[in-house]
Amino acid sequence: MSDEQLLEVNRQYLDHDYYTDVITFDNSDQPQEIEGDIFISIDRIHDNASTLDEDFERELHRVMVHGLLHLCGLADKTDEQQKEMRAAEDKMLDLLLEP
Repeated sequence: MSDEQLLEVNRQYLDHDYYTDVITFDNSDQPQEIEGDIFISIDRIHDNASTLDEDFERELHRVMVHGLLHLCGLADKTDEQQKEMRAAEDKMLDLLLEP
């Protein structure tokens, strides 16, 4: 999606009025079930990659993994949760992108 498209999703469903790189909706009915929707702003991925001096593909994968980790139950509201999320992202990226 574009920044503007994801901003509209953020406003409509979460009542947030700001740009973001990813929004995840957990649609599972059972505790052990993983089912949901992940919306990603390609504009944010480009900007984040540039700002972080990161490869576009790695940044895209990071955001995809981030959404999947939310569906697996990880949160990122507090500083401690954000540290845990970043460590899990790095671990999954290393597994995903290993040669």
